[in-house]
Amino acid sequence: MKALTWHGKRDVRVEEVPDPVIKEPNDAIIKVTTTAICGSDLHLYEVLGPFLGEGDILGHESMGVVQEVGPDATGLAPGDRVVIPFNISCGHCHMCGTGLYAQCETTQVRDQGMGAALFGYTKLYGQVPGGQAEYLRVPQAQFGPIKVPEGPPDERFVYLSDVLPTSWQAVAYADVPEGGSLTVFGLGPIGQMCCRIARHLGHRVIGVDGVQERLAMARRHGVEVLDASVTPDVPEAVREMTGGRGTDSVIDAVGMEAHGSPMAKFAHTVTGLLPDAIAAPLMTSAGVDRLAALNQAVDTVRRGGTISISGVYGGMADPMPMLRMFDKGITVRMGQAHVKRWIDDLMPLVSDEADPLGVMDLATHRLPLDQAPHGYEIFQKKRDGAVKVLLNP
Repeated sequence: MKALTWHGKRDVRVEEVPDPVIKEPNDAIIKVTTTAICGSDLHLYEVLGPFLGEGDILGHESMGVVQEVGPDATGLAPGDRVVIPFNISCGHCHMCGTGLYAQCETTQVRDQGMGAALFGYTKLYGQVPGGQAEYLRVPQAQFGPIKVPEGPPDERFVYLSDVLPTSWQAVAYADVPEGGSLTVFGLGPIGQMCCRIARHLGHRVIGVDGVQERLAMARRHGVEVLDASVTPDVPEAVREMTGGRGTDSVIDAVGMEAHGSPMAKFAHTVTGLLPDAIAAPLMTSAGVDRLAALNQAVDTVRRGGTISISGVYGGMADPMPMLRMFDKGITVRMGQAHVKRWIDDLMPLVSDEADPLGVMDLATHRLPLDQAPHGYEIFQKKRDGAVKVLLNP
């Protein structure tokens, strides 16, 4: 089959690789019909190379049609149309029983000290082959796959794999009071959906980004926006919009890709140039992230407010403004999305013909799998108006 494989920093290639096969009784094989490039994939493209192996298959936002099932993959049958959550969880361990599917004890990557395994996401998360491919092996298929109805286009459902549950959880963790206010830093796919979900729930939303196409998309969905490229002091601008107080809650949907941190940018660059044997332990013991967005979030949120972090950070010793956070009495919540925990909330919305979350207005590019390297390049460089790239194997 064809699959997108990693070969080095900014070097991804579509190659012929062996077809996946059933390895465990609860596996399934799906034929991928749509897969997407996620902002987290750009971390692999740019920063997290020390935790990848040459030839690793990338991708963790996929849906398709079941081709084959193992004898223990109960509830699935060939021909079923399914979305595959990005995290792999069993559904029956203690953590899954509490709804913390991203911490599944059956698939935890214990040798790395990490949570549940993820598709297509480094040795840290199990080095499971990903879904930017023609076929995908799905472990724990007795629980993971989400059945969706025939008829509507893939674009209506594929975001259930990651974007929508990640955004829903980010808004839930932000704990915005009824009729309250929320600032969202970063208007990529997650930030866009955070804004729309919060608006759907009745909150006032201010979106912050410096890319014009992203600002325009947010405006289309009723979001107040601040252009970070021309606003010298974003937190002060938010306070001016909120009676001098700041918003009740803030979502950091940027993570370690934030601009405005020159020393951390230098750390990113240097780490990316080091041999893997040196870079990997450095990243697990040192601060290498650009914390501009998080620092602005701390400054923006009102006293006693909540910060919800959905953007991915990679360093283990990043300096946080603890005095400022303590003084303001800020609550912080974060973590990988527990995908299946939020599906019952989301399925009626994506199934609604009125499209209340605007899922049909998120993808800006739809490319064949052969053009995936181009998709990565324009998404990473924010060229050609790229906000979300879908791939069709």
